[in-house]
Amino acid sequence: MPNGTIVDPYYVLEYPTWVNVVALTKNQEVILVKQYRHGLKKTILELPSGAVETEDMLPVEAAKRELLEETGYTSNHFIETGILSPNPANHTNLTHCFLATGVERVADLKLDITEQIDVVLLPLERLIKNIDNGILLQTLHISSLFFALRKLGKVQFS
Repeated sequence: MPNGTIVDPYYVLEYPTWVNVVALTKNQEVILVKQYRHGLKKTILELPSGAVETEDMLPVEAAKRELLEETGYTSNHFIETGILSPNPANHTNLTHCFLATGVERVADLKLDITEQIDVVLLPLERLIKNIDNGILLQTLHISSLFFALRKLGKVQFS
């Protein structure tokens, strides 16, 4: 600790930088991925996301790569909307959040051997209406969606 106190044991998890993408089609549909998550023992909806790899010079390159690999969609319009710490108490990494607009399907999925993904297109308004029902459970994805909605002018503060 800053005062010199040693906390033993204390575990720090070292992860690479992550990216999350809120991808919107021209018809205002959000591109989601449906996949099994062993921690919850459930198949859930998530945003396209993943780790920044060594070949990615910038987080936006990782966001473009992950979106294309996991969904077959891409766009020329990516905006970084925020940066989050998954857990500053014991995680070393950051998550970069992106909004991609006008996305179009241009390729087949290119999945890792450990990935089994179904792509789901959901109207943005339906996603927003179902947030309270747990349609998205991943905390960082909810935060990324908040950043995107703020950028799109759909979050109003009075």
